[in-house]
Amino acid sequence: MLIDYNKELEHLDKIRKGEIKEGYKLGIPAIDEYFRFKKGNFNVILGQANVGKTSMALYLMLLYSLRHDIKWVVFSSENEPYSIIRKLIEYLLAEPINKLTDESYQYGIKVIKIFFKFISPEKLYTYKDLIRLGEAYKAAWDYQGILIDPYNSLIKDNEMSKNIDGHSYDYQAMTELRQFCKRNDISMWLNVHAVTSAIRIKHPLGHEFAGYPTPPSSGDVEGGAKFVNRSDSFLIVHRYKSHPSLWNETQMIISKIKETESGGRPTPLDEPIKLKSMINNVGFEIDGQNILETVLQNKKEQNFLRKA
Repeated sequence: MLIDYNKELEHLDKIRKGEIKEGYKLGIPAIDEYFRFKKGNFNVILGQANVGKTSMALYLMLLYSLRHDIKWVVFSSENEPYSIIRKLIEYLLAEPINKLTDESYQYGIKVIKIFFKFISPEKLYTYKDLIRLGEAYKAAWDYQGILIDPYNSLIKDNEMSKNIDGHSYDYQAMTELRQFCKRNDISMWLNVHAVTSAIRIKHPLGHEFAGYPTPPSSGDVEGGAKFVNRSDSFLIVHRYKSHPSLWNETQMIISKIKETESGGRPTPLDEPIKLKSMINNVGFEIDGQNILETVLQNKKEQNFLRKA
């Protein structure tokens, strides 16, 4: 099938005139300068084990929900749904769940139910299964974002596996997931793990973090560089979890932004976005400011949101 020249030139003309619609901002300059929520984008999030990939993704997802009414479908095979709901409620109300009043707890449940639906992790899925489910849910519940956490928990499609090797299989999967995003105007956030060898790479003597594992690079994904090649945005989450004072600081490195005209750009070398975990791990701060509170203050219409 040949392209529609008029459609492509219309988009090109918008770029030329600076009329491309920007991705959604949070009102947090330290984040907005580098990353935006963009409908139809295929985003890959890389990190080593236990650095907080899922927690960081969930926190950002909640922020975009509160600021822009983004609705999400979540598939997380490594976390029970109740544990994710708990974390989202704690992020929303900035309190551990065992310290919430009944009124606050019920309010938290109400908000999370509005913005999040969960695919049961009790069944094994292929990426094709999730595409089919994602399109069925889109027709029934007009959501804008989907989290798949992580990619390597998905089983292989039997028929495809018989005919192609693993490398080609992953390339095909990335292509079809990206097409799903474009076809349905849905932003996908795909969590992936780093290869084991990446954990062994340490900062050299003389470095601020000498002896600690370095952040993985975009080529350190299990399965190789195909993930960054197919992505619209590529994020790396890192934490020096054994550091005596910075163990609670999460670094977010934006490695790739395919379309900068709509906002965002790669973070400068050795200058990641730094988010500090709040006491009891109920949210994050940037430069001492509660990120969620700032997002709510920047929201023009509070709608049903209120202080519980």
